[in-house]
Amino acid sequence: MSFNQIMPALAILVAIISAFVPLEWWPLILVLIGLVHGFGGQEKDPVIVVSVVLAAVAFPAIADNLDAIPVIGAHLNTIIDQFAIAIGGYAIALLVLDVKERIMPSEA
Repeated sequence: MSFNQIMPALAILVAIISAFVPLEWWPLILVLIGLVHGFGGQEKDPVIVVSVVLAAVAFPAIADNLDAIPVIGAHLNTIIDQFAIAIGGYAIALLVLDVKERIMPSEA
């Protein structure tokens, strides 16, 4: 498995665990996972970058609608909200890399 496969899987695993194990550090852990993935993977495709930013914005709104599902809806909402935190860290890293590239272009 590559780095770009391991980090999203880790983010999903931590998001699932965070839905059932209360700990105040989960958001920080998830943001750090996203930041490491963003800075480590350094995605260059602008379509992927836009889709990551869109997912970071849209996932919490989508997750709020899952509360209507009886019994498991609240858990699904929490899992997707927590995963969106990791995606937010990934989006922040990609945006920082984009700004850096605009300020200091690489020699290509």
